[in-house]
Amino acid sequence: MVKRGFASDNNAGVHPEILKELSGVNQGHVVGYGSDIYTEQAIRLFKENLGPDTEVFFVFTGTAANVLGISSVTRSWNSLVAAETAHLEQDECGAPEKFTGCKVLTVETPDGKITPELIAKHMHGFDFEHHAQPKVISITQSTEMGTVYKVEEIRRLAGYAHSMGLYLHMDGARIANAAVSLGLPFKSFTTDAGVDVLSFGGTKNGMMMGEAVCFLKPGLSVDFKYIRKQGMQLASKMRFISAQYIAYFRNDLWKQLASHANAMAALLAESLKGVENVRITQEVQSNGVFVIIPKIAAEKVMKHYFFYSWNILTSEYRLMTSWDTTKEDIEEFVRLLKRELS
Repeated sequence: MVKRGFASDNNAGVHPEILKELSGVNQGHVVGYGSDIYTEQAIRLFKENLGPDTEVFFVFTGTAANVLGISSVTRSWNSLVAAETAHLEQDECGAPEKFTGCKVLTVETPDGKITPELIAKHMHGFDFEHHAQPKVISITQSTEMGTVYKVEEIRRLAGYAHSMGLYLHMDGARIANAAVSLGLPFKSFTTDAGVDVLSFGGTKNGMMMGEAVCFLKPGLSVDFKYIRKQGMQLASKMRFISAQYIAYFRNDLWKQLASHANAMAALLAESLKGVENVRITQEVQSNGVFVIIPKIAAEKVMKHYFFYSWNILTSEYRLMTSWDTTKEDIEEFVRLLKRELS
């Protein structure tokens, strides 16, 4: 049996209810490319959770959701602003620049969250043809640092963006973990808070694959069906992406899985607090724990429970919990760490 680790929630398997749903829709023939009853049902569920004006388009990956969603509201002479830790900047191999043509501008942030004050330095050069024109502010919820934007923080960013003629994009790869952390429905910190374009992820929370690009304001999805096709993200057998969301929303499965992952992160953080020479660097608000561990000890523990280095210079590491992380995993991990540190 392959041992569970703390490298990424992407490494976890698929929840049995999702697999059951996939098996259930694997019957007979339905029309391809999204003109099927399962995709229609999934879209209705998104509208129930995000608002009746929501336009939903399914794609294969989170990178595609982010890049194509941003493509729909930008032109090649635009720029987008994000935290320097954002997935758009660090982990998408230049895809935003390649496929949108936009310049990506970043800001340093201590906790993964950006503010109007932090991004103000990039808000200049409007209507000046020698300067890339700012068009999108992109935030991640929950952030790559495991922190979570409060509703008022998102609303403030949205107001700032809209006052300057910009759009607010949200990378929601871990949006379920954020919803659980906030104790709020999705709509309250997306549509109601002023978000324009949302990448709604489920892969990190028990799904097999697939993400949803959600346009939360009428008119923003014009021509997106062509953008998705040119972006090579139009699935012929789309029911196998969309049907996962039927199970995901049913009986709030998403909440059950994210609640468990968050609770395991809290337990892991609590278990590490008393360990000598170990220091947690970020407030644990979702399913990520960022911690400084002496390098030699960390590398030895990695042989048993793999996880990623976050900052080589400071010996900071990222530990991610998942929907299937167990208390026993945490107890054994901490025991091994204490042994190596001693």
